[in-house]
Amino acid sequence: QVQLVESGGGLVQTGGSLRLACAASGSIFSTRAMGWYRQAPGKQRELVAAVISVGSGNYADSVKGRFTISRDYAKNTVYLQMNSLKPEDTAVYYCNAVISDGRSFRDYWGQGTQVTVSS
Repeated sequence: QVQLVESGGGLVQTGGSLRLACAASGSIFSTRAMGWYRQAPGKQRELVAAVISVGSGNYADSVKGRFTISRDYAKNTVYLQMNSLKPEDTAVYYCNAVISDGRSFRDYWGQGTQVTVSS
């Protein structure tokens, strides 16, 4: 069993910054990818940023140049540094990880953390 625990959401003014963290724990043999999705009210969940294996980050066009994803491989943790936040960034942010317990890879999701950007 694998658990993802997120932290770092909150309320911030336009132009402000937040840093999200997501730590994976449990039966982890290998991690293929870790990333962040978000879902705003009335909208579909969308990819924000992800890191596959040891590659560089992939970003949604809407956050390029403002958000930075990073991984601490030793701690099985992924971070999302969010700068120059805009009201349209308001959403519940979910951590996602593709992890193998030694038998097969599965998708895992965190519980979600609210990010609210006030205008």
